[in-house]
Amino acid sequence: MTTTAQDVRLIALSLPDSSEKPAWGKPTFRVGGKIFVALADDDTSIGVKCPKEDRAELIAAEPEKFFLHPGHDDNYAWIRVRLEALADATELRSILTDSWLQTAPKRLIAAHPELTGTAG
Repeated sequence: MTTTAQDVRLIALSLPDSSEKPAWGKPTFRVGGKIFVALADDDTSIGVKCPKEDRAELIAAEPEKFFLHPGHDDNYAWIRVRLEALADATELRSILTDSWLQTAPKRLIAAHPELTGTAG
């Protein structure tokens, strides 16, 4: 089953204090006023937060799934993800949650330990 832009919207907005706001003519999802996911113009991929030092390894391991937009992503801690290459909504949720955790204010992250795997 292919994940869709609607799956991105539903999962992104299910994360604490998340909101949708258009930017550059496309939907973006924010927490604490900062973007943690953006849909591509054609709804087939998303951009998410990713430390620069992790991008090359992800792309080398799964080039059908992860990529950079040359000239645009070079200087930013972002990576692109092809929605059709994701296994399912569980994998999408994991990617979106990771991006949310890199973007959300520390106090908000602390209030939701279930998202960091430290609950219990």
